[in-house]
Amino acid sequence: MSPAKVPVRVDGRQLVLTNLDKVLYPEVGFTKAEVIDYYSRVAPVLLPHLEGRPLTVKRYPNGVTGQSFFEKNAPDHTPDWVRRATLPVPGSTKNRDEIDFAVIEGLPSLVYYANLAALELHVPQWRVSDDGAALPPDTLVFDLDPGAPATIVECCRVALILREVLRADGLTARPKTSGNKGMQLYADWDGREEPSAYAKRLAQVLEKAHRDQVVSVMAKKARRGKVFIDWSQNNPAKTTVAPYSLRAGPRPTVSTPLLWKEVEGCEHPQDLVFTTHDVLARVEEHGDLFGQA
Repeated sequence: MSPAKVPVRVDGRQLVLTNLDKVLYPEVGFTKAEVIDYYSRVAPVLLPHLEGRPLTVKRYPNGVTGQSFFEKNAPDHTPDWVRRATLPVPGSTKNRDEIDFAVIEGLPSLVYYANLAALELHVPQWRVSDDGAALPPDTLVFDLDPGAPATIVECCRVALILREVLRADGLTARPKTSGNKGMQLYADWDGREEPSAYAKRLAQVLEKAHRDQVVSVMAKKARRGKVFIDWSQNNPAKTTVAPYSLRAGPRPTVSTPLLWKEVEGCEHPQDLVFTTHDVLARVEEHGDLFGQA
């Protein structure tokens, strides 16, 4: 077998890793081997947040400066041991009635996708049952997106306000960075109503009370200097980047769970930028912050 192909066994599954020396983050020389190593090492805290959730990946076969594509349908070459769930996709842009989604539930599946240069892992706010049927949403998410010149610093201020509103409704918020310029707040969802409707109402309440900081509409021109609370991520057809997923920026930054004291103390955007090395050290120190509601 050529040096470009390396056979490995991962938890009893046979995989062939390819082009391990390919640089996927050219600015810092971060290779595919390092991507696979990161996902393998962070798997104990990442996998619980992927389990049971239909997977959408964003693949970068030629690195973050090359062309990329979203992939929802598990391709034909996907190993038969990777779990699949066939689900309807109304309104599909590719005119498909249903898609065979992959569901990552173990280290071999995670390594398989890392080897495909699936840098970003995105999942919805709901899971599938053991027989592959879609279950009701179990998670609520608010995506906080800053409009320049606002940054994640302003997102943190809005997150603190939103935390208290959620707390008053009996919901415990968990913060994480997006890994790019913004952040997200999550809460376990009890099904009290349709989550998008609830999230939209809260976003509108905050916009009315804090017009100088918050906007609840998607129009780019309305966002300047403010934080857009994207409530629409709760639409069952949408996905959000998973905790501990890589992002495809110049450096291998990660969507990183945060301590609330870090949100409270954020003064500069760089305060909340974490790379793979940072995240692995944080997991060593704190465990899974996102599993500690």
